[in-house]
Amino acid sequence: MTLKSRYKYNYIELLLIHFGIAMAIYLYRPASQFILLGVLIYFTFLIIIKENRNNEALMAAAYIAGAEVFFRQTDGMVFYETGKYMVIVFLVIGMFFKGTSSRTIPFWTYLLILIPGIVVASITMSYQAEFRNQIAFNLSGPVALGVSALYCYYKKITKEDFQRVIMMLLLPLLAQMFFLYLYTPSMNDVKINLQANYAATGGYGPNQISTVMGMGAFLVATRLFTIKHKLINIIDLVLLGMIGYRALITFSRGGVFTAVVCVIAFIIIYYYKQGSKAQANLNLKIVILGLATLGIWFFSLIQTGGLLSNRYSNQDAAGKLKGDITTGRVELVTTELEAFIHHPVIGIGVGKGKEYREENMGVEIASHNEISRMLSEHGLLGLVAILILILVPIIFWTKFKNNYYFLAFLAFWFLTINHSAMRIALPAFVYGLALLYIVDDKKPPIHRKRLTD
Repeated sequence: MTLKSRYKYNYIELLLIHFGIAMAIYLYRPASQFILLGVLIYFTFLIIIKENRNNEALMAAAYIAGAEVFFRQTDGMVFYETGKYMVIVFLVIGMFFKGTSSRTIPFWTYLLILIPGIVVASITMSYQAEFRNQIAFNLSGPVALGVSALYCYYKKITKEDFQRVIMMLLLPLLAQMFFLYLYTPSMNDVKINLQANYAATGGYGPNQISTVMGMGAFLVATRLFTIKHKLINIIDLVLLGMIGYRALITFSRGGVFTAVVCVIAFIIIYYYKQGSKAQANLNLKIVILGLATLGIWFFSLIQTGGLLSNRYSNQDAAGKLKGDITTGRVELVTTELEAFIHHPVIGIGVGKGKEYREENMGVEIASHNEISRMLSEHGLLGLVAILILILVPIIFWTKFKNNYYFLAFLAFWFLTINHSAMRIALPAFVYGLALLYIVDDKKPPIHRKRLTD
């Protein structure tokens, strides 16, 4: 059996397994806890037994980052932040076996910057606040990002192993998609409004579902270019239609807009890196992807009775233009920037932002924007942290332009944290993937001198 054939059957088998996981959880919700426990035990032993020789820790972290929202939605998590904790644990175990690059000082600095905000919070936060929960909620994402960056920065990984990481990230997203189809197979019996659509997301947060379904659509779309196998490409095209539809009918726009930007960013870099002959072959795939995208949009439009168009054009059901396209996010950002102006040096402390908004706006709501949250809660140190996170990858890219996903992953991180903060591990983990140093699988042949008498 050829390598291409083995890949075909392996991928199809994994898809069937993850459809089975979705079915099992749909039929018996407590199965989610047992499946997650099995996944954690399996990956822990795999990393230890293999001593992380082939970046098993990265694959494990990818799977958990992709599965986090699915297991949250189906009550599989022991703690709400279990996904972020396990991404950190897997990568730390991986670093124990393989270490980190000597060039990771900027990201060690970034992690140290987070500490003073905890001290400030211990002073400024009210006695009624749940201090530990607020710290965990607000810092687990940034810490997961720091650990992902430490593991991945200048880490060499073969293209084959990198594709395995991408697959591990994608599979649980597809399992969640299958679950959503089982939960809400048709929109005909669902009452649709122009707010985020809980009916189409299994009753879970549409913002998070939109984000993960958008990532899934992006990954499937990129496989049309990176995987050269006709049957797999056809399967992926069908999956793209399915997962793209689920992303759209959440009526939560952030994840969909982010996915579109990521696909465009990927295609630009991938196309640019190909030769003229390969570019000619890519043109057809780009046309097919464009037509598929239009097909998904118009099908979703029909299924929602045209209301989807109103949502994306920021109109109400009567077709009148709404005042605020950000659904109140600008006001939240404004409040956090005001907190930064009033407390510019040390900030108001980690987790204090929620109380600060209640004191100044009369509304107790968590931040939706990680950039403004870092500024308000960490002050000038937060600004330094943001500059590290933006500038270090850009400098890295100027030296090594061998990761087709670099711009797309960085865009996903930046756009997601600006509409959904770091509520999930996915943007933090994906940020790390952008920093990988991808090398060719095949080593150049060694030419030996011929011995002569």
